[in-house]
Amino acid sequence: MTDLPKAALFDMDGTLLDSEKLWDIAMGDLAADLGIVMTHELRESTLGNSMNDALTKVFTAAAVPADDRDYRGRGAWLRDRVSTLFAAGIPWMPGARDALDMIAAEGIPLALVTNTERVLTEQALDTIGRDRFTATVCGDEVTVGKPAPDPYLRAATLLGVDAADCLAFEDSPTGTQAATTAGCAAIVVPSAAPVPDGPRRTTRRSLVGLTLAEVAAAFNGRIGHREDLR
Repeated sequence: MTDLPKAALFDMDGTLLDSEKLWDIAMGDLAADLGIVMTHELRESTLGNSMNDALTKVFTAAAVPADDRDYRGRGAWLRDRVSTLFAAGIPWMPGARDALDMIAAEGIPLALVTNTERVLTEQALDTIGRDRFTATVCGDEVTVGKPAPDPYLRAATLLGVDAADCLAFEDSPTGTQAATTAGCAAIVVPSAAPVPDGPRRTTRRSLVGLTLAEVAAAFNGRIGHREDLR
C-alpha cells in the first residue's frame, strides 16, 4: 500500500503494555512514603515522564527541600518496586499486538521509544518481544527525555529515516508532544490523561481494529481528531 510511513515508532507504557496501572501502585507507594497521597492530578502530571521529572513532581508535591531530594535513592527504590510488579506479569493493551504484527507484515521497521529506563524496558521486552524491533530507545539513553523530541529523533536516526516519515503511537500528553515536536505523525490512544488535539494527531479509543488504510490516513493527515474516535 502506498502512503504508508517509512517506520513506526511505539511508546511502551500505556500504549503497548497496560503497565501504567503497575506504575500507579509504585508511585502511590512512593508518595505515601513521602507522607502525601498520590492524587489523580499529581499522578496524571507524571504520566510519560522521565524518572527524574516524575520524582521532581512528587518531591515538589511533598514539599521536600531541594537539598533533601534523593534522586538516586528514590529512583532505585521506585525502579525495584516497578520491577517486582513487572515480574508478576504485564498485560498487553487491547489491539496492540495485532497492530505491531500488521505493520511489521508490511515490511515497515518498528522502534520502541520509551521514557522508561533500559533496565525496566528489558524486563518488559520479555513480554513484548525484542525481535519485533529494529531499534529501542530508552529514557536514560538520551540527553533529554519526553516531552522533548530527543527520543523520537534518536529512533529515527537509528532507523535511518527522517522523523517526518515516521508514524508514532502514543498514549500520553508528554509522549505525544515529544513525537509531534520531532516531526512525526501520531496515532494517540489516551490512557489515563486526555491528550490535546493538534496537527498530524489522530485520536482513537484503542488500537483494536486498526487497519493499514487507517495507518496511511493518519500518517498523511487525512483523519481528523476527536470526531473520529473509534
